[in-house]
Amino acid sequence: MIAVIDYGMGNLRSVEKALERVGGDARITADPHVIRDARGAVLPGVGAFADCMRNLEKFKLIHPILDFVSSNRPFLGICLGLQLLFAESFEFGRHEGLGIIPGIVTRFSGEHFIGPGKLKVPHMGWNQVRWEKGKMAPFDAAGDNQFFYFVHSYYVIPRDDICVAGTTEYGVEFVSAVSRGNIFATQFHPEKSQLPGLAILKSFEALTKRWP
Repeated sequence: MIAVIDYGMGNLRSVEKALERVGGDARITADPHVIRDARGAVLPGVGAFADCMRNLEKFKLIHPILDFVSSNRPFLGICLGLQLLFAESFEFGRHEGLGIIPGIVTRFSGEHFIGPGKLKVPHMGWNQVRWEKGKMAPFDAAGDNQFFYFVHSYYVIPRDDICVAGTTEYGVEFVSAVSRGNIFATQFHPEKSQLPGLAILKSFEALTKRWP
């Protein structure tokens, strides 16, 4: 079973349905015991960083998430679920994240985004991901030059580039996928990205069955 972590925010049902579509046994849950017993876990996210962290604390999910990650089972963060893995965000102030991956979350800014005819924030729609060479499962299932669906105003800046699995151009080159050990995360929404996104979810689902 793959636990889709429910903290009162996010597109949980669409993630659950996408995992089921690729053959996964997915369950939306806020129960720490269910998360503890899962073969894999997914942390989706839509909304403000601070609100999500407050809800994770409110529902007493921070320690279950940290325990799951340390158990070495496959963990997938999606959109804000990627950003929450980082140490801190500067969305409407400074807010601490889960601190699993060193680095920060910052807003799109600069000359490319100011004035008429410039790029809009949020970054919304289809865009390409440039995968790093030697990418590992589940990202090895995504072909090169594929488009994925994005909706976000903030992006992550890891302290160490070794975790970077994919990047995307939108005024700046930003990190759109990370991979570190049993942790995988995407800024884009694989559940909304048609066949390329489903391929990643199918590979992640298969990974949960064979992970040590």
